[in-house]
Amino acid sequence: MDCMKEWLEPIIRVQSLSESGASSIPKRYVKPPAERPGQVISPNEGTHGSNVPVIDIRSLVNESNPSDEATLRAISQACRDWGFFQVVNHGVSAEMMATMRDSWNEFFRMPMAEKQRYANSPATFEGYGSRLGVQNGAILDWGDYFFLQLFPESIRCKEKWPTCSTTLCETTEKYGRELRNLCRILTQALSVTLGLEKTMLWRAFGEEEVGSSLRVNYYPKCPQPDLTLGLSAHSDPGGITVLLPDYRVLGLQVRRGDEWITVKPVADSFIVNIGDQIQVLSNAIYKSVEHRVTVNSVEERASIAFFFNPRGDLLIGPAKELVNNDRPPQYKFMTYNEYRLYMRKLGPCGKSHIETMKA
Repeated sequence: MDCMKEWLEPIIRVQSLSESGASSIPKRYVKPPAERPGQVISPNEGTHGSNVPVIDIRSLVNESNPSDEATLRAISQACRDWGFFQVVNHGVSAEMMATMRDSWNEFFRMPMAEKQRYANSPATFEGYGSRLGVQNGAILDWGDYFFLQLFPESIRCKEKWPTCSTTLCETTEKYGRELRNLCRILTQALSVTLGLEKTMLWRAFGEEEVGSSLRVNYYPKCPQPDLTLGLSAHSDPGGITVLLPDYRVLGLQVRRGDEWITVKPVADSFIVNIGDQIQVLSNAIYKSVEHRVTVNSVEERASIAFFFNPRGDLLIGPAKELVNNDRPPQYKFMTYNEYRLYMRKLGPCGKSHIETMKA
């Protein structure tokens, strides 16, 4: 059996394990000691006083001042120092964000038999899933998810779009278009802050054929949260990730040096992070950063990640304007379709995937 076409092991839903009432987690979910989260954060209170930068992008969204130097400078600094930042006044209504959260929370509350109709496979990962990598015997994360390809529409697996809700598909479609527009604005800001022509990154990603996908992450309550993670440490393989967080329950942590910083979302904000493809295109001026997700024994947690990626068949490498004698190309050229196979085969593995692209 081909591991890229069919799962080689039975798929167990973490939600079912959580709801079984067991007092311990199966060994398949127990992380090696060095990867365990240690002291588990309270679901409503972070362990650190720091937070990723919060940036008001109203001037960029409204085009009242698309060259607002203060905002661009804040974005550039956040990309260099953190690889993460939160955006407020981003143009997506709080009502739309709430409807999106409510619609997908409703899906995960449905009977298991209904959710199983949309079970995914390694071939595309679209649909209802519980693991990212396909390796036999891999240590698993304590989380389920639903993954959808959004754009270009030609690559959607339409039978995986849930029909069990009258509003979910319509809401997801509208949300996806608004997030794609937001990411276009962000690519313009990143291009300018890198000293590139304003539309450079948008064009490098494929313009109207840019790839976009959505993953709804569901992290059930866990009886032993100190032994596992909802999502292991990794950097995102794509271009830009825009996360609609769970404002009630903390869990996202960002690596900063040797520390793991718990992100405290600001109301109605999105959390934005740089992916591996921006690291490559910027010739490592901007770097993707490892992050992970903790779980807890008190509250379930959900978040919605929008991934803005290069079109799959385009070669991605360092922008020629950012290569010179003092800064030679750091990475070789590769298509995003080739690159994302690392995540599909191996699952989240820190920053190891991008090491394969070193020139």
